[in-house]
Amino acid sequence: MSEKTKLGNFFEDFCVGQTITHATPRTLTAGDVALYTAVTGSRFAVTSADTFAQSLGFPRAPIDDLLAFNMVFGKTVPDISLNAVANLGYASGRFGCPLYPGDTLTADSTVIGLKENSDGKTGIVYVRSCGVNQRGQIALDYCRWVMVRKRDPASPAPETVVPDLPAAVAAGDLIVPAGIKVETYSTALSGSHDLWDDYRVGERIDHVDGMTIEESEHMMATRLYQNTARVHFNQQAEKAGRFGRRLIYGGYIISLVRALSFNGLANAFSIAAINAGRHVSPAFAGDTVYAWSEVIDKFALPGRNDLGALRLRSVATKDQPCANFPYKITDGGYDPSVLLDFDYTVLMPRRA
Repeated sequence: MSEKTKLGNFFEDFCVGQTITHATPRTLTAGDVALYTAVTGSRFAVTSADTFAQSLGFPRAPIDDLLAFNMVFGKTVPDISLNAVANLGYASGRFGCPLYPGDTLTADSTVIGLKENSDGKTGIVYVRSCGVNQRGQIALDYCRWVMVRKRDPASPAPETVVPDLPAAVAAGDLIVPAGIKVETYSTALSGSHDLWDDYRVGERIDHVDGMTIEESEHMMATRLYQNTARVHFNQQAEKAGRFGRRLIYGGYIISLVRALSFNGLANAFSIAAINAGRHVSPAFAGDTVYAWSEVIDKFALPGRNDLGALRLRSVATKDQPCANFPYKITDGGYDPSVLLDFDYTVLMPRRA
């Protein structure tokens, strides 16, 4: 076999402090936005209409935050998780400058931790990934950890390094896009009259609507992100795998939850941080995704009396409408219907 082809990195190929520049640069286009809308149904006003975005001080409708996230994630896959068993979690994610059609996104990752598993066949790789635009401005950076296969189970274990990651991004570390103003914010056009002041800590919001995953839409979404993980594409290979079929990319589930959350959180116009996240169980084509969110914190932003932040915990379920869901998730584990447990912070206008 030619040595020109790449099989991806295995656990023993990583070392703490290593920085990997990911191929290839990607210029974002209006076509990417249209396809993202088509496969997720996202309808937040600020990313849907130039006129609405301009009324808030954006030059035009920015790229959806999770489209940017998935584009960066997709770039990391060939180098970080092509030989992964599972993507385990996220932490310490911050969104920086908005991206617009015409911007070019590049990404790199730094290895911040390693821990071999007791089976000697796999290990956990912790990385911080960063996406920047063509001017070198950070669009987002986040940490994730992934279980990766070893090429040779007999290879020696590296020194264990587990990074100390914060439970949440602090209010003072959140980045509000420059020039944002909300004096003329239209709740009629945004789709909801509920603003930051109307939410309370502990409140749970059933997003009501369900969305059935279609194989074709998932495949288009994952290709849009240039995510090359074989578990999402190669049915022939996955027939012999653990589940016997292709898995739905977890980032697609995150995007569906965000799209569903419009019903109840329509004025959460921007994602500021990803605090934590866990893909609890796999999803497959034909599953119907529902979601609910809990407000786990709310706080004013330093120097702003017009904007506030909500820290949300969004839970996705499959084939289980959330009105029927046992909301209490115990320390002993999750209900079998749970797909995703996602902790993130959004920005929302406050009442004058």
